[in-house]
Amino acid sequence: MTPKSWDKQTAVITGGADGLGFALAQRLLKLGVSVALLDISDEKLKCAASALGPNARVFCIDVSDPGQVRTAVGSFIAEFNHIDILVNCAGVTGKTGLKSHEVDLADFDRVFHVNVRGSFVTFQAVIPHMLASNYGRVLHVASIAGKEGNAGMVAYSASKAAVIGMTKSQGKEYAETGITVNAIAPAVIMTAMHDTMPSKQITYMTDKIPMKRCGSLEEFAASATWIISAENSFTTGFTFDLSGGRAVY
Repeated sequence: MTPKSWDKQTAVITGGADGLGFALAQRLLKLGVSVALLDISDEKLKCAASALGPNARVFCIDVSDPGQVRTAVGSFIAEFNHIDILVNCAGVTGKTGLKSHEVDLADFDRVFHVNVRGSFVTFQAVIPHMLASNYGRVLHVASIAGKEGNAGMVAYSASKAAVIGMTKSQGKEYAETGITVNAIAPAVIMTAMHDTMPSKQITYMTDKIPMKRCGSLEEFAASATWIISAENSFTTGFTFDLSGGRAVY
């Protein structure tokens, strides 16, 4: 399939009401992409819709619920007829600063429910529409924690490792279809998610970054935009680094 110009493309972004997803949505909308934001916070979605303008559609759903996801994707397809891009940004850290034996199982399950199941459910809902077009770009947001593990964040680290493993499998499964499936592994990016974490945990993570600083939302959006571009056509199943030098493999 001939690569599309940005202004003919559509994108579904989970966790798009704020943070990484919102920053990416802003960038894509400026390029002319029509964007659907899937998020569980109705209040944040209303603010996002107001800020992003008429080419953004918002759906207040639980991304781990297959029925809700299919309904949202169906509504977006009914309007635009195709989906070119899926970016799974929705994620939670769970309780941090705990050793594994101190972690509550319900919290562990919740992290996997959102971070892994949510990414898988949205992928299943969107991929048939990409297959019908013989084109697509999927980006799962993983984490440096999924590569190296962060002490005090066992559920989050394990869930992001699972996302990386899923990306590797899906990249191979769809390699001959015109669809690429990649991941990105940020280190600490300053978002609202990290505002909920103890300062000691943030310091632990930031001290491991050779650049000795956090990444910015703008840096994430710039990297993600290239990964999901038509020009990035010969890389799939790969996890891109965005860690200020912490991960160099």
